[in-house]
Amino acid sequence: MSKADGRLEKIYKKIRFIEEIVQEVGNITKALEDEKSSRPAMMMHFTSISEQFNKLANEGEFELLQEFDKRDLKGVYDMRNYIVHDYEGLNLAVLETVLRDKLPIMKKVVEKLLLPI
Repeated sequence: MSKADGRLEKIYKKIRFIEEIVQEVGNITKALEDEKSSRPAMMMHFTSISEQFNKLANEGEFELLQEFDKRDLKGVYDMRNYIVHDYEGLNLAVLETVLRDKLPIMKKVVEKLLLPI
């Protein structure tokens, strides 16, 4: 398995963890409202996803990254910065939209890229 494949697998695993948290709590809104457990866990997984994408870029995996919408990747990086630098100022409505609309798209791309493995 290549280093890039390993990074994609980590991204996929973290997306699945976020989905599982949402499923356990009931929905994205409730998960984000839970300041003690669900929200911090999801934010940590989201930060990890962003870090894996950043490592792919630093390792020159540009062809692989082209499979993802550039705006979505920028959004992942931007959201990571908000999580890390202004956690208490997070706009939960924006975060909910990202989790509901963008993360499933990224998951499908990762699945497609991992399929040949």
